[in-house]
Amino acid sequence: VQLQASGGGLVEPGGSLRLSCAASGTIWIINTMTWSRQAPGKERELVADMHDSAATNDAVKGRFTISRDDDRNILYLQMNDLKPEDTAVYYCFGDIVDYSGHRHTTWGRGTQVTVSS
Repeated sequence: VQLQASGGGLVEPGGSLRLSCAASGTIWIINTMTWSRQAPGKERELVADMHDSAATNDAVKGRFTISRDDDRNILYLQMNDLKPEDTAVYYCFGDIVDYSGHRHTTWGRGTQVTVSS
């Protein structure tokens, strides 16, 4: 099971981006998928959890929306009204069981989001 994140880039304050995280492999059950981020000099922090809306980072509530395409096993993060403090490397995480019953807790490669004028 692998995760591939994409969609990052440079955007001006107030702009929008949509991140994607494609899960591949013999996926049987997705226990959860999340987005986290790590800004320079800071620890990685949870942004949003697909199965726990209460876990959404307070700093992004009302601006970011997590969703998933179940048919294609793609996790999205729609980011609106971006602020310079949202600048970070964004990572997706998956807790996934394959057809053999093996559980995979996997991080995808990060995608850089830079918010700057």
